[in-house]
Amino acid sequence: MIEILPRNSIRLLVLLLAQILVFNNIEIGGGYMIPYVYILFVILLPFETPGWMTLILGALLGLAMDVFTETLGMHMAATVVMAYIRPYVLANFAPRDGYESGSFPRVHYYGLPWFVKYALILILVHHLVFFYLEIFRIQEFFTTLLRVVLSTLFSGVLIVGSQFFVFRK
Repeated sequence: MIEILPRNSIRLLVLLLAQILVFNNIEIGGGYMIPYVYILFVILLPFETPGWMTLILGALLGLAMDVFTETLGMHMAATVVMAYIRPYVLANFAPRDGYESGSFPRVHYYGLPWFVKYALILILVHHLVFFYLEIFRIQEFFTTLLRVVLSTLFSGVLIVGSQFFVFRK
């Protein structure tokens, strides 16, 4: 586990900087499509990452986003919930023989259909928590649901696309 810390630390910094400097400035359709790619950090954590560590890393990642975006814990809550359900999602999509030791949750190892299902579920959970905490009223339930779905699809396209352009083998 120690040998993967430097690589994941660099990924954390790069994704945070990309989110804060680039993706936070992208808003399509009047705020209905907002990409959150920083959550790719949690999505790409190695399979062997203990659950407690995934939760702590998710909390720290969300806290960092909250500090830079002044969102009062919304990113932290959404990222922790996403990190919490990650092991359950992985268990539901595990291959018959289990995950190969030393492999990572990537298109390269388990194919595009597997990665799309895995990533979209985690992205959807993150976005549901984040956007409903942001609005925090029932009157705009369907408008917020539309934002969740469109932002999930937009973030999903960027995250899946990263598998082919940035995180190749």
